[in-house]
Amino acid sequence: MIGFFTYLQRGSSVLSDVSSTVVSSPSAASGNRPLYTPEERVRRDSTKWTLVQGILAPIQFLVFGVSLYFVLDYIYTGRNYDLAIWSVVIKTLILYTIMVTGAIWEKVVFGQYLFHESFFWEDVFSMLVIVLHTLYVFGLLTGIADDGVLFATALAAYAAYVVNAAQFIWKLRMARLSSQPAKQAVHAADAESLAGAELAQAA
Repeated sequence: MIGFFTYLQRGSSVLSDVSSTVVSSPSAASGNRPLYTPEERVRRDSTKWTLVQGILAPIQFLVFGVSLYFVLDYIYTGRNYDLAIWSVVIKTLILYTIMVTGAIWEKVVFGQYLFHESFFWEDVFSMLVIVLHTLYVFGLLTGIADDGVLFATALAAYAAYVVNAAQFIWKLRMARLSSQPAKQAVHAADAESLAGAELAQAA
């Protein structure tokens, strides 16, 4: 038990060091910018990694929902212990997969693997999600944590995952809303050009 909490403290220290490093990054200090520039939007729409993320994200959420049910069922009833334990491992493996493919997607679209200013704080919080999931798997495989600590870690990891998912959903919703005026301006400009051409022909 003591060993597990020592590892937890070390994990928190690592996360703190990572956060301190990326907060001082020049990209984090940049001014306001759209979530995607026109060039980045083209790269986002053309890369296969956008589709990969679009497939993995709902799969991860589905696995999360099923695993959360088994974890809570075990906590309250004592049933489905194996399903509860190993469902969190499966969720962690999917998390690792989506984080790796997400970093590749960010590289393709923005030119860097992590901590681009468009998703800076989402990436920072993702590190906490990864640390908590990893601590769960470490405690399970080494046997240094009892069931109470394991499931508490799993619930903390899941709570962090929900917050992180909400961050991404909110950011993407704001991006969609902010892109609407630009699209309207483009349509208006096209309409004016068409009207001008028609007037020129009529003259």
